[in-house]
Amino acid sequence: MAKTSMVNREAKRAKLVKKHADKRAELKKTISSQSASYEEKIEAATRLQKLPRDSSPARQTTRCALTGRPRGVYSKFGLGRNKLREATMRGDVPGLRKASW
Repeated sequence: MAKTSMVNREAKRAKLVKKHADKRAELKKTISSQSASYEEKIEAATRLQKLPRDSSPARQTTRCALTGRPRGVYSKFGLGRNKLREATMRGDVPGLRKASW
């Protein structure tokens, strides 16, 4: 089980990403624009840097929905490898079974 503070931190990051998504997209569009002047691009880059660091989607990590474990998470199921295996063995995941050959 992950520390509750780490899970809460991820939730806070998700909230910040959602809150600043439109502003970040607008600034990035200005920076990559061909028609924008050099001064406008520099100003947009400065404003982008002043946004909270945690509002960047790259800082989010996937976590297991049950345990909060950050590593070994299957994005298709939203579970960590351990919990996915347990659920598979119980038969909770339709269409998924342990390999044997």
